[in-house]
Amino acid sequence: MTNSIIRTLLFTLISSSAILALQPELRLAVPLLVGVTATMTLLLAGLLYFGERCKITMSSATILTVALLLRLMFLFNPPQLSDDINRYLWDGCTLLHGSNPYAAAPSATTVQPALAAIHSRINHPEFVTIYPPAAQVVFAGGAALGGTITGLKFLLVLLDMGLCALLMALLRRLEMPVWRAAIYAWNPLPVLEIAGSGHVDGAGLTMLTGALCLLVAGRERTVKRWHCLLSGALLAAAGLVKLFPFILAPLLFLLVPARQRHFFITGFAASLALLMAPFLPHLANMADSLDTYARNWEFAGFAFTTLRSLTGSGATARLILSTAFLLAVTAILLRFARSINRSGSPFSTARQALAACHATTMALLLLTPTLQPWYALSLALFLPFCAGPAGLILCWVVFLTYQVQIPYYILGQWNENPLVTAAVFLAPVTAWLLARLFYASGGIGSHIRQASNHE
Repeated sequence: MTNSIIRTLLFTLISSSAILALQPELRLAVPLLVGVTATMTLLLAGLLYFGERCKITMSSATILTVALLLRLMFLFNPPQLSDDINRYLWDGCTLLHGSNPYAAAPSATTVQPALAAIHSRINHPEFVTIYPPAAQVVFAGGAALGGTITGLKFLLVLLDMGLCALLMALLRRLEMPVWRAAIYAWNPLPVLEIAGSGHVDGAGLTMLTGALCLLVAGRERTVKRWHCLLSGALLAAAGLVKLFPFILAPLLFLLVPARQRHFFITGFAASLALLMAPFLPHLANMADSLDTYARNWEFAGFAFTTLRSLTGSGATARLILSTAFLLAVTAILLRFARSINRSGSPFSTARQALAACHATTMALLLLTPTLQPWYALSLALFLPFCAGPAGLILCWVVFLTYQVQIPYYILGQWNENPLVTAAVFLAPVTAWLLARLFYASGGIGSHIRQASNHE
């Protein structure tokens, strides 16, 4: 890929992002949002396709500079596609004022005049916060930067830039091309969901990536005891930002050298205790909110809506999906455990661990009853290592779900389109099946299969 082609790609990416950043109201520009993000995703797919076939010269500074520029376009814009950041800021300000955010729901709290504006914008103020303790620390850190949404978004963007740097470090240790980090760093999903809407998921993924980096040894280093100790601590912190990383804990545990696993467990347990202890005993109230969410929330879950229609019961559908996910995770874990014994290369083992994380994340997103667009950030994290058509498409197609924002913004009606819900599920599944089919036939799909790193 020549330098002129790369410059054209960068110009198109930056221009596309600028088009969205200049929109006065993204909720009324969802068709444009879908089209522009499709263009950006196609450009990344082209980068992946040609990058696997010809040498790309791209410095780390270029990747980070473009990533920062894309994010700065949205940093100072008010969040439009989601209002979750108002709850983040409320929790953070509550903690800074010396109160426990788990003690009472916002609707049952005496509101200080300085926080009245934030309080009025919180969604579901009748529930105690569902965000775990490490997330509360992040919220407080962001709230300390002026007590504004921009200050909190600044911290989240800073952490996301750290994630981009960690991805490049991890790619180097795995002796994979550093340019592959651009598949995340320039992806419209983290740009819009972290810099635009200010979602906290990226903070947890940064900690998760740090934990992975500590467990992957390059040729010049070995995994030491303190690496395992700190990795366990970072994994616990990541899970206490958003609970998703806990699902990957068994995979990371198997990645730890057998003789040092007790250090990993010690770091994990100590981090859990240190982060949770300050919020006791009110932390138990979070479980009630999470239980309500798990039992009642649903959005863009095609598998769930299909099973509910067939069984006539939402509870039964959730039980079936939970069972299916547990079986999928067990199969992925057993396959990875067997591969450890067969693999003689630590690089091969680490890559297989990342592929297993990718597969686990894909299974979760396809089987969950609630699939908000920013949930796919966990999948975008693994695209530099396991990018393929299914993952790239899922990280784009979730933008279709924002169609609900148009009638909601204009009429106050939340109307989910079943065709969109079906498309979000069927598009990545179809892409995966086609890639497998072409690979089996020895056609162009064999190159797709190679690029997907055995997706």
